[in-house]
Amino acid sequence: MSNVHVLDHPLIQHKLTYIRKNDTGTKEFRALVDEVSMLMAFEITRDLPLEDITIQTPVTEAVTKVISGKKIGLIPILRAGLGMVDGMLKLIPAAKVGHVGLYRDPETLTPTEYYIKLPSDIDERELIVIDPMLATGGSANDAIHSLKKRGATNIKLMCLIAAPEGVEVIQQEHPDVDIYLGALDEKLNEKGYIIPGLGDAGDRLYGTK
Repeated sequence: MSNVHVLDHPLIQHKLTYIRKNDTGTKEFRALVDEVSMLMAFEITRDLPLEDITIQTPVTEAVTKVISGKKIGLIPILRAGLGMVDGMLKLIPAAKVGHVGLYRDPETLTPTEYYIKLPSDIDERELIVIDPMLATGGSANDAIHSLKKRGATNIKLMCLIAAPEGVEVIQQEHPDVDIYLGALDEKLNEKGYIIPGLGDAGDRLYGTK
């Protein structure tokens, strides 16, 4: 799985454990997701290009590096993806944020798009599609297709946790999309939930059932 990157930084793995725990309350869950998202943003932007500029320090003139004009777009899949945006914006505050709304039918597990609002220049941006859970892969697959249909060519997918079934769908449908994960779990159960997973990310973020 050459385009799958499991971010095994100790802080990410430590915080994921507490995100998974059944007795982690809504407030703590949100804070942990925010922190892990920031840590994942650090890893996912590792290959951003740099260029040299000349600056004046308090001591002397120096040639140092800045990010080379790379435009970033964050595209959370509603609603659970919203819980990961603020953490990423702490590191990349100049990123523009678009939104894709997808509803997963509880019986068929197929996603339906009900809302999309994107930056006007997505064809010029490196887009990071954000969804805490990559389960069947249906929602992420549809979101990526929607972006490509509107001109996007440079897309990454970032998830807290994935099932192998969802990863396989993205690899088959979008071999050009790199996948960044906090953890690759065992499998899906008969209801389409990731095992061991963390339950329903949206419900745990927003205190709903």
